[in-house]
Parts: sequence; structure tokens; C-alpha cells
Amino acid sequence: MISIREINEKDLDLCYELDSNTISLWSKKQWSNEFKKDGIKVFGISVSHLIVGICVFQVILDEAQINYFAIDHKFREKGFGSNLMNYLIRWCRRFNINKLFLEVSKSNIIAQKFYDNFEFSTVGIRRNYYKDGSDALLKEKKLTSK
Repeated sequence: MISIREINEKDLDLCYELDSNTISLWSKKQWSNEFKKDGIKVFGISVSHLIVGICVFQVILDEAQINYFAIDHKFREKGFGSNLMNYLIRWCRRFNINKLFLEVSKSNIIAQKFYDNFEFSTVGIRRNYYKDGSDALLKEKKLTSK
């Protein structure tokens, strides 16, 4: 059974483990700090109670920034990422979020295509943004017709 639920700091070890096995973005301390930030929401997608994907985003007034989005390698290209993104978009619309932002590596073509499928458009570049010196594309999805 597939389910999506809000997860919290008690799931820190699960978040860190999934991150370590996917994109290795944050240390355990960084994960702990992320849960403490104002406006942070964390959703996990599970299969039979096993978390296979995580989305971390921060709401600031009427906008949200996706800080982390990853699906376990074994569960990619099976619709889990799309389910999680659709859930996030519906949640944002329900809470009157007008825009959704994220950064993606300019070299991560697969992720770019994924976000393009959800009509995220590139609105800027952050030069040398990642540890390896690669650039980040700043992407935006408008959720209202304002």
C-alpha cells in the first residue's frame, strides 16, 4: 500500500538514511536543523510502511521553496516521485501558495525533465552553487493565475 504522510524529527534517522543512499545532500546535523526551521514541512511517500521518498519544503508567506526531493533508487521511474510531487502541489494550492521554487543541478538532466513535466520553468542560475562547483538552475512553478 502506498501512502504519503507528514514526517517529523522522530524520523530523522530514516531521512538521513534515504539521503545517504540517494543524493547525499545533508549531514545528520543538517537534517536535524532543517526540522527546526520555521515553516518547514516534510512529506514522505511510503510503500508498506517503508519510506521510499522524501520532500522537504519551506513555506514563506504565499510561496514555498523545495529544499529536498529524492526517491530511493530502487523505486524511481515507478511513479512515486510524481505521486509525491502531485501531493505537494495539491497541498500548496489548498494552503494558497502562489509559487513553488527549487534548485536543480544544471548537470542533472533527469531531474530537470522531471520538473519540466510539472511545468517548472527556469527563472535564474546560481553559479557554483553545489560543492562540486556546478551551477544550479532556479526553477519556479506558478500555482495561481495571479
